[in-house]
Amino acid sequence: MSVLSRQFLLALSLLALAFTSFAAPQTSSSSDKHAVAVHYTDMAHAIFGDAEKSAVALQAKINDFLNAPSAEGLIAAQEAWKTARKAYQQSEVFRFGNSIVDDWEGQLNNWPLDEGLIDYVSDDYFFALGNIGGDINIIANSSINLGTEVVDASTINAELLRSLHELGGSAANVTTGYHAIEFLLWGQDLNGQQLGTGERPYSDYLANDKCTHENCDRRADYLRAATEVLVQDLQYMTKQWAPNVDNNYRAELLALNDDVILARMFYGIGSLSLGELGGERIKVALEANSTEDEHDCFSDNTHWSHYYNGLGIQNIYLGKYRRLDGSVLSGPSLSALVAKANADTDKQTRQSLDKTMTALTVLTKTAEAKDKPMKFDMMIAEGNKRGEAILSNILSALVVQTRSIEQAAAALNIDPTATGL
Repeated sequence: MSVLSRQFLLALSLLALAFTSFAAPQTSSSSDKHAVAVHYTDMAHAIFGDAEKSAVALQAKINDFLNAPSAEGLIAAQEAWKTARKAYQQSEVFRFGNSIVDDWEGQLNNWPLDEGLIDYVSDDYFFALGNIGGDINIIANSSINLGTEVVDASTINAELLRSLHELGGSAANVTTGYHAIEFLLWGQDLNGQQLGTGERPYSDYLANDKCTHENCDRRADYLRAATEVLVQDLQYMTKQWAPNVDNNYRAELLALNDDVILARMFYGIGSLSLGELGGERIKVALEANSTEDEHDCFSDNTHWSHYYNGLGIQNIYLGKYRRLDGSVLSGPSLSALVAKANADTDKQTRQSLDKTMTALTVLTKTAEAKDKPMKFDMMIAEGNKRGEAILSNILSALVVQTRSIEQAAAALNIDPTATGL
């Protein structure tokens, strides 16, 4: 997490304490609060379960493609990757308030990454200053000299990728997760801040003399292994939230005081709202005009990642999640608790969440427009006034939304920083 992100979280904490200091809420019953806590864990199980299922579907499409590489097969795998992002991005709302998720998240969603660690890159590629792994190119080298040791990379498998992830303690050394897979499916986006994604040819996975850029067999091995790791990681997290398991995280969480669980819920949605989505993912990229700070930079899928982060926040407050199969999981919610304590505060919070989703919908519609689409990396270009206005509107909505979340917590006499973490 960057210094800026930590600053946003500190600001969130201070504001939350300020609101709590003058709140005079009605009291919700312990049974009401516990019902909300239980439903929170049910939602986590459903969302991580959908992320797992969509990753398994992605794995199937990738295996189909690798068994018979074709342009159509590559597109099918890319589309499966985009689908797999939908549930996962909604799951990020369980970070921050749940250390088991936050400590694990880097295996799946670290970004930006130094792609030269994984595969070939353009001649003008620059990796992070001082990064010992930025130009290793695992796919091209069966033996990796790290100075103090030599790593046998003759076999690319899940064990190797896990061992090299965050090599040297650098978060830019990403060997696993969604963005490593994204890079292997799309390749570098060399279009700068003009329209266009990465253009990796399907022939990067053909055998023998038909292979472009060499090492097609090892590239295929890497893509298979990275997808295997993704599925394994999501299976692990889904089990952590499963009901009727004695020693998983769900059981541990539900054994806590209900006010502590509610604090973790508020802290999670507030932190994702302002510190991560507003700060780390939008404000930093906009102020730096930097495509390196674009979240899904190879596929130009960033607008959807931001949208589903926003939707994840709304899900938790309303206690409602639309599953990938179209069914809706709904139940006891923070909204219901707040409405009982202060109906006006609940109404204001729901309105602020709606306004954020409206602003994020403008982002997705602009990026997906049939006539002159404008992707996120184009919006953050210096001098793009329209793009700046769209993103600034989202930032403003997120600020108001976060204040509303703090007021909602205060209505229940909940200190969002009292998470016990």
